[in-house]
This record gives sequence, structure tokens and C-alpha cells, in this order.
Amino acid sequence: MDLDWNRLMEEALREAEKAFAEGEVPVGAVVARGDGTVISRAHNRLIALNDPTAHAEILALREACCRVRNYRLPGMVMAVTIEPCPMCMGAILQARIARLAFGAWDTKSGAAGSLYNLAADRRLNHHVELITGVREEGCRRLIREFFRMRRGKIPRRSDTGEVPKWS
Repeated sequence: MDLDWNRLMEEALREAEKAFAEGEVPVGAVVARGDGTVISRAHNRLIALNDPTAHAEILALREACCRVRNYRLPGMVMAVTIEPCPMCMGAILQARIARLAFGAWDTKSGAAGSLYNLAADRRLNHHVELITGVREEGCRRLIREFFRMRRGKIPRRSDTGEVPKWS
């Protein structure tokens, strides 16, 4: 049975929405067993925790490792809304995640193919299978909306939950 990556990414997107609502860069991640059973989920919390390492991927890996009582997660998979940075890709490799799916590319700091490709670096002793572009448009739209709001180009979301129109 192949994994339902769309379902896993939908859960990661829900986490990213939480980050957005908290004023954090909207990135969400989930770690699941090979059969798709989610064992952890997280969103960016750098500001809330005053911690530059509190990326969604790192927090999801920490929780998953605690749940399975092991610092390695062989056979586990991860879905994340945005291509991981070098720090997060390093942690994903160290945890021995088998497969990684992400939604949108990060051309400024991505380390899974856009700026760097740690997932396939043959000098490293672990390699991660990549699945790219899962729900890409929704992932990209959310992060673009966040940064447009930050730059004052679109109004903030209203308390009614309505998403403002933007181009």
C-alpha cells in the first residue's frame, strides 16, 4: 500500500495554519510510520519558544523520537509544507527518516534540492527518498500570504476567519 501523501500534507498544512495564527512563519510537519499512522505533528515556534531551532521539522522529530523512545526513526516518513533548511535536513538524515515529502520549494534556504541537496549527497551515510510538490500550490499560497502581510501588502486576516483576496 502506498502512502496517502495528500492526507499527510493536509495535516502538515493544518499545523502551518496554527503557526500563521500565532505570527510564526507558517510551516507545518508531520512524522508518520510507514503505513501512514501519524505519530507526531508540529509547527514553527521559534518566536514562542525563543529558540532558533524550533522549526516544525525539528519539533516533530523530537516528539516522534520521544514517542518511540529512540533517537532514530528508521522506516518513518515525514511530510512538511516547505522544503527543509540545512539544519532540518541534517536532523532528518540523523533521525534516519526513510521518505520525505514537501510541498513548496525554498529557493533561498532549501536543502532538499533547490539550494543544496543533502538528501542525495553520496558523501553522507544516509539518503532520504524525496517526494516533491505535494499540495504545492496550497503550501506556497500560505507562505506567500504570510510574507505579503508582513510587508504590509495585504491586510491582516479578520477575526471572522475570512481570508483576504490577494494577487
